[in-house]
Amino acid sequence: MHFHPYLTLNGNCAEAFARYQEIFGGPLDLLTMAEAPDGPPPGTDPTLVMHAALTTDGGALLMGADHPTGEFTEPVQGMCVNVELPTTEEAHRVFDELSEGGTVQMPMAETFFSHAFGMCVDRFGTPWMVMAGTMPGG
Repeated sequence: MHFHPYLTLNGNCAEAFARYQEIFGGPLDLLTMAEAPDGPPPGTDPTLVMHAALTTDGGALLMGADHPTGEFTEPVQGMCVNVELPTTEEAHRVFDELSEGGTVQMPMAETFFSHAFGMCVDRFGTPWMVMAGTMPGG
């Protein structure tokens, strides 16, 4: 079984996923509302992303879409996308890139459960937990 985050964005899904592709690598597939088999649903912007799928170089899957009305204005609450990287250096790089233009909630630091752990909200409003490996017993 696998759980895959599905992000809802406010009209900037294509921009967000292009940035995530720069950070994580891998192929990105985007489907706009205009590309729906029956055309865009009535009243929706045909340029909005109906579905985005980024398969990272490591094989992880991150998906998302624009809110159909383009009016998703509430902040994401009660969840974070957690990404575990193989090295401390890679975790710091990813954290720095995700937090650029966003908000750092907890700077990267060693914890009792991880060699490097930090929390941020990126400039697209997605909350992230970034970590490098787990410590014994973590």
